[in-house]
Formats: sequence, C-alpha cells, structure tokens
Amino acid sequence: MATIARTKKVTDPLDDKVKARIFGFSSGSEHSAHNEDIDDSPCLSNLLCGFLDAQDHVTIKDSQQNENDSDSEDIIDHHISNADVENLKQASRSENSDHFRNVLASQVSKAIEIFWFVNSNGSLLRRNVMAFLRSGGYNAGICKTRWESCGGLTGGNYEFIDVLKSNDPRSDRYFIDLNFSVEFEIARPTREYELMVQTLPKVFVGKCDQLKTILKIISDGTRKSIRSRGLHLPPWRKNRFMQMKWFGQYRRTVNLIPASVSCPDKQMVKCRSVGFDAVNTRTLITRTR
Repeated sequence: MATIARTKKVTDPLDDKVKARIFGFSSGSEHSAHNEDIDDSPCLSNLLCGFLDAQDHVTIKDSQQNENDSDSEDIIDHHISNADVENLKQASRSENSDHFRNVLASQVSKAIEIFWFVNSNGSLLRRNVMAFLRSGGYNAGICKTRWESCGGLTGGNYEFIDVLKSNDPRSDRYFIDLNFSVEFEIARPTREYELMVQTLPKVFVGKCDQLKTILKIISDGTRKSIRSRGLHLPPWRKNRFMQMKWFGQYRRTVNLIPASVSCPDKQMVKCRSVGFDAVNTRTLITRTR
C-alpha cells in the first residue's frame, strides 16, 4: 500500500535568496515596496508559499489541510440570515466622527464627477482621481497587489487607491476603491445575497479595520449563497482571495501613466477649474479617441 512520506522539518536558517522571495517581489522600477496592513491569514499563506517553494516540496497533506480550512464552514450553514445583512449594514456605515475620512470621501466623489468621461477605463479613472487628490494636498497613490498561487489560494492581482493621513508611513491609511460593490457580484445570487451587495457602498473610502470586517461578512455571504445553489465555491470567491486583493503585498506608485500603457494614444491635458482651485494648475490624464 502506497504511503505519503512525511517531509523532514527544516531547521537550517533561510539564506538571503529565500528571504528575498518571502518579503517581496519585483514588478518594475515604477514602484516601491510596502508590507503594511497585510491580513494575518493571507500573510501566513504567503510566507508558507515562499518557504515551501524554496524547498521545492509541498506535501499532499498540507494542500488538503489548507483547502479544508477555507471550506470548513460549508457543511454547517448555507443560509444568509437577516442578522448577516444587518451586520453588513453596520460594518459599511461610515463613522461620522472621522472628519478626515468624510472630507476625503467628498473629494473622491467630486473627482469621479469631474472625470466621468473616462469611467469605462478603470485604470485611467483611478490615476485621474489619485492626481486630483494629490493636487489637493493628499498623500495619495496607486497600490498594486499581486500574489502567487499556493495551498489552495489562486494567484491574482488588484489595483486601488490609498491615502496616508500624513507623510509618516505609519500614519492612518485609507483605502479607496472606485468600484467596490461590483467586486462581489456573482451569478445566480440568492435574494438575501442581492440585499447584501446592495448594502455595500459603490465607492469605498475607509480604514483597514472597517474593510477587513466588510470582507469577512460579505465573503461568508458569498459562500452561503453559492453553496445554497448547490454550486462549487470558486477559489477566487473565498475570503482568503478577497483579503489578498486589498491586504496582500503591494507596490505603490504616483505615476500618472500605467507602466504597461504606451503613450501615443494618450494626451496630457490641463483640467479646467469647475468650482475648485486646487487642480487647475496640475496636469491630468485623459483618453482621446
């Protein structure tokens, strides 16, 4: 009878090459490395992935355990309750006491209204909004997360805007996602899940803790909705995947033009003043046909 050999515990210290693989990746000179606000679970998975890849050996037992951990609740409950919807409403509600966040959200709304004509191009819209915020004195940047497939976690990448309350990297970090609720739309949703998605803000502006709470609740609702239809839960709908979108290792840039886009079909134009003075001297990007 075939048996699965147990891997030997590695006690030797990691060399510099392995450490580099664990703590970062290279995505071009456009960016600088950051590791802040990484959720505990995705971070552990990422570290485990780098370590096992360095050893060139992953046991079947480890892979199965990671998969079971992701779906451990699937057997228990497939029903979205009114409490689930209410909890999401509470988590999505903005804190009126956070004056910085409230003003920031109003500026984001103003920028989206100004640059509505590039709304079909998410990358371009994000960069125009980022430039608008920077021209208003905010420490805004474009963040790109990227992660590799490992232990049941599907690889992927994502892009959003962040704002640091001050120039200190340890200051409060605000996440800005211009198409937030769309990320949670699924095929054949239950009525209860549709109510949950309608509860989410279309544009999210908030801190790390609030975003983590929302992701946990809505990911659980996604699982329940899909399982109640008798369907398999795709790996890109699991909580770990969703957490990595916003809290995985990322690179931050303030460049107006994406590194992957050539310039011939772009024009640099100056934004006219439409009820504000902060932007009219700064250069922003628009697409021309």
